[in-house]
Formats: sequence, structure tokens, C-alpha cells
Amino acid sequence: MSKIIIKTDEEIEIIHEGGRKLARIMEILKEEISRPGYLTKGLDKRINELCEKFDAKPAFMGYRGYPATVCLSINDEIVHCTPGDRIIKEGDLVSLDFGLRYKNLYTDSAISFGVGKMTPLADKLIKVTEASMYKGIDQVRPNGHIGDIGQAVQRYAEANGFSVVRDLTGHGVGKQVHEPPQILNYGREGTGPIMKKGMVLAIEPMVNVGDWRIKQGIDGWSIMTADGELSAHFEHTVAVTDDGYEILTKE
Repeated sequence: MSKIIIKTDEEIEIIHEGGRKLARIMEILKEEISRPGYLTKGLDKRINELCEKFDAKPAFMGYRGYPATVCLSINDEIVHCTPGDRIIKEGDLVSLDFGLRYKNLYTDSAISFGVGKMTPLADKLIKVTEASMYKGIDQVRPNGHIGDIGQAVQRYAEANGFSVVRDLTGHGVGKQVHEPPQILNYGREGTGPIMKKGMVLAIEPMVNVGDWRIKQGIDGWSIMTADGELSAHFEHTVAVTDDGYEILTKE
């Protein structure tokens, strides 16, 4: 396994600055997209405008060949889906996964939300997925294990009747978009690398209504639920502090 990169206090403060900008952009995007009839084709342009306004750069465009600034997933789509010629419809469950580069350091965040009137099941999925992320974040502290995070996420999601995606994970972030360690959304507490002050982690449960298995779309990027059931996705960038954690992707 590659070495986990410990960030300095100064680097974490820059990551936090970028994270505040990312949080604001995500709120703007959510407000604009959360209406039926939104055409996603212009989303890349809009994101570039917002990044220019906030003096930052989108992190995903061109990363490993990815062709868009954002991952925009709808209903049974989980992640890595591009905007394109898609129109947001009443009742859609939309997930946005977006990363920002600010002063050459990276943050990463994801949100899910409903458009218009949602089914009770979709509404529950969104709430449980977000809560499962916070259950995982609450495990972040010096001398804890990375496996503590995944175990907390899995326990909460499954207790509410859902499943966690196992083939896609959280990760370290900061100097690069993706760094060690890999952060599973399932597993056993007391396993995995030990957390230390200065680690910066992207914690991102993806939770499904049905089975946890996934399939890839014909475009070579899109990842969807194998059974066609709904999926939701939440993510924060979090720093390990002296006595716990600090969420870096909040305003």
C-alpha cells in the first residue's frame, strides 16, 4: 500500500478554505438543479463560471480521462455519470459528486436530493445515506482505525433496510484527488490503518435500496445499481485533529 500523506496545519487550512468554496458551489448547484425541466447540458459551463468566481478549479475534468467537471447521477445511477443531454424530472433522485482544486490542494464532496415530490422510500434513502455518512465521520479520531468508519456506515444503513456499495470507496484526499487510504463503507471496527492527526479523508457512503452490486454503463464511465433500484451518495472531506475531526467541506 502507498504511504498515507500527512498534511501540515497550514495545508489543512488551505484545504478548508477550498472546502468552504466547494460547499458554497454545491449549494448553488443544488438550488439551480432542484427543479423539473433543468437541462444538464450546460452544467459544465456553469461549474466553470462558479469556479472562476470563487478563484478555484474543478478537480475532475480530465482526471484519468473523465470528460466532465462533475458526476451527476439520477435514480439508479451511483456515480461517474456525466451531465449531457439529460433533463431533470419531477420525482428524480439526483446525486452530485464534485471536487475542487484550490491553491493546488483538493477537496471532494457529494450530496443527494430529491426534485419535487418524492416517494417515501426515496426520501428515506436520502436521509439514511446522509446520516450513515455522519455515523462514519463520528468514528474519526487519532488512534482509531479506518475500519471503524466503514463498520459504522454499514451498521446504520443496513439497520434501516438498505445496502452499502462495496466496489466503490472513500479515500484520502488533499495533495491529489485520490490518495491512500482506501475507506470502505463496510467492514469491522479495529481493522485497517490507524488514523493520525493530519490525515485528510473523503468519507463517502453510497447506499442502495436493493442489492449492493453494481454494473457499468455502456459509456464506460457510468456506474449504476445492478438491480435498477435507487441509490444515494453523500461525501465530506474530513481532517483528523488532535482529539477528533473537523469537516472541511462546510461553509
